[in-house]
Amino acid sequence: MTLRSMLARIGAQEDLNFLLTNRIPRRLATRFMGWFSPIEQPLVRDASLFLWRLFCDVDLSDARTTRFRSLHDAFIRELKDGARPVASDPAVLTSPCDAIVGAHGRVEGGRVFQVKGFPYRLSDLLPDAETAAHYAGGTYVTLRLTAGMYHRFHAPHDCRVESVTYVAGDTWNVNPIALKRVEALFCKNERAVVRTTLLASGHRVTLVPVAAILVASLRFRFLDITLDLRRKGPRTLPCDAELRKGEEMGWFQHGSTIIVLAPEGFGLCEGLREGGRIRMGEPLMRLPQGDAPEGSIRSD
Repeated sequence: MTLRSMLARIGAQEDLNFLLTNRIPRRLATRFMGWFSPIEQPLVRDASLFLWRLFCDVDLSDARTTRFRSLHDAFIRELKDGARPVASDPAVLTSPCDAIVGAHGRVEGGRVFQVKGFPYRLSDLLPDAETAAHYAGGTYVTLRLTAGMYHRFHAPHDCRVESVTYVAGDTWNVNPIALKRVEALFCKNERAVVRTTLLASGHRVTLVPVAAILVASLRFRFLDITLDLRRKGPRTLPCDAELRKGEEMGWFQHGSTIIVLAPEGFGLCEGLREGGRIRMGEPLMRLPQGDAPEGSIRSD
């Protein structure tokens, strides 16, 4: 048995996993990671990169470089050109990130699920009732990024980002073990609510990046500030950033979750299943048939 497989077996023990990743000073540990991970001293860098690769399933074969200045530099690595082809069909909303697909489906009664049997209300996740009401009868998908994954996220369609609301909160782990134990976990954690409007159809699609333990910051390319635990919230930052499908929006410091919300009429793409993996740029949802932009490829 290898050391990595032994560590994985220990991590699979739910009680121990929950204890080690949640029953510690979460905010303090997260702020420590925000200080520690950018250290560029070679011995610190090499040791932290070794431990990262030991504990996490990391694939750097598609990274633009494998020589990193720090652990932080590795977390937010860029990819080689063409490493993530983006589905060009204008009737398709693509995944904003590499992820494991979590709970997904219809928004019913203002509720969605973090896992089976654990519902939460959109009005608790989002900072205002009007945004929550807009997605009544709509579609949602939960996308979980693990610590070893590519951590940047991208525009799911040609869109205009109209505002970002930062909501201060806790830093619970967002792995499946915690999701089965902590009620309305996503509504408790630090998060950002990114409101976008699709350029061709006018549909409003909202992305909610949710931070977690050891996620020291959220950064958006179209904002000149870093959103982290030192900031109070909720705080809305107006912006007017036009992005093309697949264009980079920002990045997490570490692994976490993005919840994608689309209005009524959007449907999930075939093959999407809980526990399955999806890459940035792959089909996630389909626009309503009657509102699909001209030139789209429709499925019967």
